[in-house]
Amino acid sequence: MKITVDGTKCTGHGRCYTLAPDVLFYDDEGFVTIRDVEFDVPPGREALIADVILACPEAAIHEISES
Repeated sequence: MKITVDGTKCTGHGRCYTLAPDVLFYDDEGFVTIRDVEFDVPPGREALIADVILACPEAAIHEISES
C-alpha cells in the first residue's frame, strides 16, 4: 500500500501522526513529513493507515493505486 498527502490541503491538524505515531512523523512546523511524496506503508499497518485516511479532516491523505 502506498499513500500520499496533498500538501495544498494539509493544514497540520496532526490527526494522522497522532493515530499512527510509529508510522507517520511530523516536521518542526507540525506538518506530516510525507506531504507531496509517495510513501510505502509498512507491512501490517494497512488497516491503521486506512483509519488515518478517514480521520483526516481535509481529506488530504490518499491511497495510491498500484497498477
